[in-house]
Amino acid sequence: MNALPAHLPTLFHRWLPRAVLAFAGLFLMGPVLYVIVYSFNASDRLTVWGGFSVRHYLQLPHETRFLESFFNSLLIATLAGLIAVLLGTIAAWYLQRRKRFRLLLGFLTTAPLVMPEVITGVSLLLLFILSEQLLGFPSERGLITIIVSHTTFAVAFVTLVVGARLHAMDRSCEEAAADLGASKSRTIIAVVIPQLIPALVTGWLLAFVLSFDDLIIATFTSGAGTTTLPMQVFSSIRLGFSPHINALSTLLLVAILILIAGYRWAQRRFFTS
Repeated sequence: MNALPAHLPTLFHRWLPRAVLAFAGLFLMGPVLYVIVYSFNASDRLTVWGGFSVRHYLQLPHETRFLESFFNSLLIATLAGLIAVLLGTIAAWYLQRRKRFRLLLGFLTTAPLVMPEVITGVSLLLLFILSEQLLGFPSERGLITIIVSHTTFAVAFVTLVVGARLHAMDRSCEEAAADLGASKSRTIIAVVIPQLIPALVTGWLLAFVLSFDDLIIATFTSGAGTTTLPMQVFSSIRLGFSPHINALSTLLLVAILILIAGYRWAQRRFFTS
């Protein structure tokens, strides 16, 4: 049998990974690029190009249903992220620095990671109904119940991020602060928290995106008159696709890219030695 040409193994190892990466990128980003391009479509039809136009962007401020649901999602995601960071940091600290009930707490904080969203949504809905019957709170399902629901599963992700940072931290600085007479609380504020800031910001961003993007759990735990942006988009698609969704999706994509770029700049500027 004739040997393969000497240059074939080199071409195989050099170009095959690039071809696979290019195909994967096109497969993943192709639909996104389609949405961006057709957000500038003058036609109201999804698959027919009617020329370049920005009229869908100009009409967005008049779409009150999308604006109201957007601000609802923004408020819910911001508050849920902040509460999740607080609770997740406490849970991560206890898991890394304490031994009592570590197994039980670890199970409770990681269960939402593997539990299907449908089961989580139904469980939270039943919990809110039972709480209303026994305690009278919440009196109705709305923003508060969605914030509580999103905090429930966001805490798990924050706990993992902050816990990994705590595990990798060098505790010599804490020991030095204790040797110099700093109290436990002073050590946490002056030594531990500054080292945790990148993990806290990352955890909040992750919780924010997960909350802002959630559809299933919010559908179960929301009430009449309270709609998040994913719920509004989903209901609009079921009734008929609106070209405004392309424009709104493009604006959200740009906002997310700006947020990520700003975080990366701040990380290099302030958190990199």
